[in-house]
Amino acid sequence: MPRYTIGVDFGSESGRAVLVDISNGKEIATSVYPYSHSVIDEKLPDSDIRLDLDWALQDPDDYIRTFQKTIPDVLRTSGVKPEDVIGLGIDFTACTMLPTKADGTPLCDLPEYRKNPHAWVKLWKHHAAQPEADLINKTAREMGESWLDRYGGKISSEWFFSKALQIANEAPDIYKAADRLIEAADWVVWRLTGVETRNSCTAGYKAIWSKREGFPSKKFFKALNPLIENIVEEKMSTHIVPIGQKAGGLSDEAAAWTGLIPGTAVAVANVDAHVAVPAATVTEPGRMVMIMGTSTCDMVLGTEEHIVPGMCGYVEDGIIPGYFGYEAGQSCVGDHFAWFVENCVPAAYQQEAAERKIDIHNLLEEKAARLKPGESGLVALDWWNGNRSVLVDVNLTGLMLGMTLSTKPEEMYRALIEATAYGKRMIIETFQKNGVPIKELVACGGLPDKNHLLMQIYADVIGVPLKVSASKQTPALGSAMFGAVAAGKTAGGYASIVDAAKAMAAIKDVVYTPIPENQKVYEKLYSEYVILHDYFGRGANDAMKRLKAIKASVH
Repeated sequence: MPRYTIGVDFGSESGRAVLVDISNGKEIATSVYPYSHSVIDEKLPDSDIRLDLDWALQDPDDYIRTFQKTIPDVLRTSGVKPEDVIGLGIDFTACTMLPTKADGTPLCDLPEYRKNPHAWVKLWKHHAAQPEADLINKTAREMGESWLDRYGGKISSEWFFSKALQIANEAPDIYKAADRLIEAADWVVWRLTGVETRNSCTAGYKAIWSKREGFPSKKFFKALNPLIENIVEEKMSTHIVPIGQKAGGLSDEAAAWTGLIPGTAVAVANVDAHVAVPAATVTEPGRMVMIMGTSTCDMVLGTEEHIVPGMCGYVEDGIIPGYFGYEAGQSCVGDHFAWFVENCVPAAYQQEAAERKIDIHNLLEEKAARLKPGESGLVALDWWNGNRSVLVDVNLTGLMLGMTLSTKPEEMYRALIEATAYGKRMIIETFQKNGVPIKELVACGGLPDKNHLLMQIYADVIGVPLKVSASKQTPALGSAMFGAVAAGKTAGGYASIVDAAKAMAAIKDVVYTPIPENQKVYEKLYSEYVILHDYFGRGANDAMKRLKAIKASVH
C-alpha cells in the first residue's frame, strides 16, 4: 500500500504544501496559499501606523491559514486517504521570529499589543535591527567571544538576537510581556503538536548556538542590555532538538485544521534553504546547493571546521548528520529582477509581452539572450537589498555602471543577472580560499526553471558545471523527506535523511556547462566587479551609506 508524507514550505509571500509518495519522491499534489497580508513593510494591517525604513513583518495567522487551506486541498485533489499520510514536515524562512505568551499566543493577536510593530512577526528580511547587529559584533570582538569566528566574523541584522535586542531596546514593554521569543518555524510546529520544540538548525545558524558550547553567556547578553541577561532561560530554551527527529504527533486541533489523523508524526522544524540540500541529492561535500528565489541561500557540506570570512556560519550536523554545514547567501536576486520589471520597463515592452501573451520576464530574457557577454558595456553590484555574504552589510545599496543614452532595458536586465552571478562567484571563491572545496553547483527554487539564461550565465561566470533539482518545490520535498524520517522505518518511512534522499531526491538530466568564449569575457567583467565590490563595500568609499543616511534623515 502506498505511503505518503506532506511537506509545507513557508516562503516570504506564500505557503505551499506538497503531498509526496515516499517510495520514489513523486509529487502527487501541490497547493499554494498566498498570505493575506504578504510582507508588511509599509503600515500595520487595519491601522494607520506606518513602519520605518527596513522593516518587514508578517501576520502569524497567515501561517495557520496555510495549514488550513493547503493540506485539505492536496488531500482532496489527490484522493489520498488521511490514514495513508504517515508524516508531516515544515520548513521556514529564517530568521523569522515572534514574541508570544506562554501558551503560544502571538502578542500581535492580543488587542493591547496589536498596534505595536514589535509585537508582530519579524520576517527574515527585517533589516531595521542593523544597529543591534553592529553592537553585537562590536561587543563580541571586545569581549573576545570565540563563537564570532564560526559566523565569519559578523552577525547579521537578520538574525535572532539582533531582532530580540531591537525589541528590548525599542519596546521594553513588549519584551517583558513576551513569555517566549521563538522562530516562526518552531512556533508552527508548536501549534501542530501542542509541544514547544526548538530545532538545532535555526538555533545553530541564526541564534549563535552550538551543540558543544550552547548559547553565548549571560555576561555577554548583559553587556548588550541588562534586560536580556537571561534571555535564553526566560524567553527561549536550552533544550535543542536535532533535525531529523520527531517533534511529536499531530494534535486534535491541528488534525481538524488539516484533515489528517491525530497523532500523525510531525518532524522537528527546519530552514527552507537547509532542508533543500538532501532534496537536491546532496548528502556529501564538494557540491554547493543554491536555493534561488527572492534571495539566494548557498549551502555546502564539509568534513572539517574552517573559518570563512563573511559566511553566514557553519553548524555541526546542521544540514546532514556527520558533516559541518556551511551557509552563505545573497539578499537580493529574484527581488531585484522583480524590482526592475515593476519600475524600469517601458510601456512598449509591456505591450509587446501582452500582444505575444508571454510574461514580461520571458520577453526580457529572450531579448537579453541575444546579447553577447560584455556587449552592453554594463557592470552592476547586486546589493539592492544589502549584502549578506561576504560583506555582511545591509547598508550597502545597488549600483549599475556604464549606462549611456543607447542603453536598452534588456541590457540592464542582463547586467542584473550577471551581477548576481559575480556575487555568487565571490562567495564561492571565498569558501575555496579558506579550505571548503566546491566543484559543482546544484540549483533549486523558483528561478532555475523560469530563467535558463540565468543558469547559463552562472555557469559561464563561475566556471563550474551547474545542475538543477528535479523538484519544482525542493524545500517542500525536503520537508516531506524529513516527515518520512520522523515517521520512522516501522511506519513505512526511513531511518535517516540519507536513506530518504536515495529514494526520494533527483536532479534533472540537463547540465549547464561553461562556454569557453563567454568565460574569457566574463573574466574581464568579473575583475571590474571585484574592484567596485571592494571600493564601495570595504570602506574606501562609503557613499552608499551616506546617501542612505540622508534618505533616512528626510523620511
